[in-house]
Parts: sequence; C-alpha cells; structure tokens
Amino acid sequence: MNVLMVLTSHSELGDTGEKTGFWIEEFAAPYYVLADGGAQITIASPKGGQPPVDPKSEATDAQTPSTERFYKDNVVIDKVAHSLKLSDIKAEDYHAVFYPGGHGPLWDLATDKISIKLIEEFYNHQKPIAFVCHAPAALVHVKTINGEPLVKGKQVTGFSNTEEEAVNLTNVVPFLLEDELTKNGAHYSKGDDWASYTKQDGLLITGQNPGSSEETAKLLLKTL
Repeated sequence: MNVLMVLTSHSELGDTGEKTGFWIEEFAAPYYVLADGGAQITIASPKGGQPPVDPKSEATDAQTPSTERFYKDNVVIDKVAHSLKLSDIKAEDYHAVFYPGGHGPLWDLATDKISIKLIEEFYNHQKPIAFVCHAPAALVHVKTINGEPLVKGKQVTGFSNTEEEAVNLTNVVPFLLEDELTKNGAHYSKGDDWASYTKQDGLLITGQNPGSSEETAKLLLKTL
C-alpha cells in the first residue's frame, strides 16, 4: 500500500502577523496508524521541503502519544523536512491520499490547481481520499467528471463554525469550512466540539478536528 500524505506550505495566519501551518497531531496520528498498518508513506507539499508547523500544535495541551512518538522519530522528522513537491507526484503511483489539517490548507490547498487535479485523479480512479480538520478545504474546488462539486450530496464533516469561533479565528480565515462545504451541496454534519467525529461516504473520508485524526486514518486503512 502506497499512501500519499499532503501537507500545507502556507505559514501566515491571515494578516495577524502570527504563524500557521500543519497541525502536528493531525499528521503524526494518521502517519503511525497507516505505517503500523503496513503502508509505505510519501509526504508532499505544494512547495516541497519543510512544510510549516502550526506553533499552537506544539503547545503542551496539544500533545498525544502520537506526537510524542513523532518528536523522537528522526527518520520521520527528516522525511517531513524533505517533503516532495506536489507537482512531481503522480496519482497512479499511490493507492490512497491523506490530507492532515491545520489552518494552512485554507489558504493554499483550497485553491492549489495541482492538488485539486490530484484529488480528482485519485477519486476518478476509485482510490480513497481522506481529510481531517481544516484539510477538507482542499475539496472546495474539486469537481467530479460531470463538473459538479465532488462533495455535492455527500456526507462530510470538517472543522466546525463553533470550533473556529472557539479559537477566535472566525474573522481571520478566508472562509468558514462548514459554510463552504454546505454551499457546495455537501451534507455536512458534526459531533461535539473537539470530540472525535468522522464521516465516510464511499471513497471520501473526513474527520472533524484534531481529535478525529486517528479515527480518520483507521477508516482509510480499513477502506484500503
């Protein structure tokens, strides 16, 4: 099983002067679920090289056994630091793709043409696609073969408006993920804020927040 993991390359939190990037837990937990399940994992990002880390995901209260394992794993740390450029990736080389979140994807992966085309290729070739937290932002411009939004009529979840409110970023983000998915015709649903909540609709797998990252990866592994 060859699985592609796509991280953001975006590091600026709007015009707040603060930093953002990918959320460590949302990368680490799925990485180890997949790797321990026998998957070979390739990491890519729009710009390649070291993807920016959301500094808030390094806070003490954001740590889990998976993040602790990651901090001690020099091989994986090095792999992340040398992520491949998304433009060098061919969908046919992989069996599935997983997108971790963090606020970064709202700015770059949502509109990245290479990412959009990759997701469409995976989906059109009957390969599972998984996204957690803010990563479903990468789906907002993805279309099916007939030109409809891929999420239209599908059961999905993702970072909720109430969670965005709780982190005081409602007026900073370029769009609210819950609203955007709904606008595209998705059947959006959510669980309690910060609790694990996932949805699977055929080959499309989504998780609501950092607490859902492990479960999202388990669904992907099961689907594979």
